[in-house]
Amino acid sequence: MRLLLIITMTISVLYSNGQINQKEMSDKENINKSEDQWKQELTDEEYAVLRNCGTEPPFTGKYYKHDEKGTYQCAACGAELFSSDTKYDSGSGWPSFYNAIDKKAIKEVADNSYGMQRIEIKCAKCDGHLGHIFPDGPKPTGMRYCVNSISLDFKSESSEKEK
Repeated sequence: MRLLLIITMTISVLYSNGQINQKEMSDKENINKSEDQWKQELTDEEYAVLRNCGTEPPFTGKYYKHDEKGTYQCAACGAELFSSDTKYDSGSGWPSFYNAIDKKAIKEVADNSYGMQRIEIKCAKCDGHLGHIFPDGPKPTGMRYCVNSISLDFKSESSEKEK
């Protein structure tokens, strides 16, 4: 009986330590900064969009007509979000993608602002506002990730090959 108690306690301790380590790992993956820290690190325009859910004017963003091969990353934290392979011209005035690199990189949140029902997309790593997702995109997904250029940075495929 005593041996059974020792085994049970040992398993319990090992299991709980594993849970703590998993929690610590997920906390390290997410970026939690104060709004003051974000204000210091981002430009006023980036802060307005990424932290206050603003929207840049259509047809003005640096990546709207951008067609270089590479990866689009979160401008706030560098998380990889979209591949140029899924970018297309939706005619909306903002960079549009029909899929994310990894669904876990994007967080979807109900957005009922301005009397509309939309789904906001945020960077899952830093919670930065990216734009919205709509069910009117091309095949194969039928989705349109409509993203503010100012929420993105771009890493060229050619610069990756040089490394």
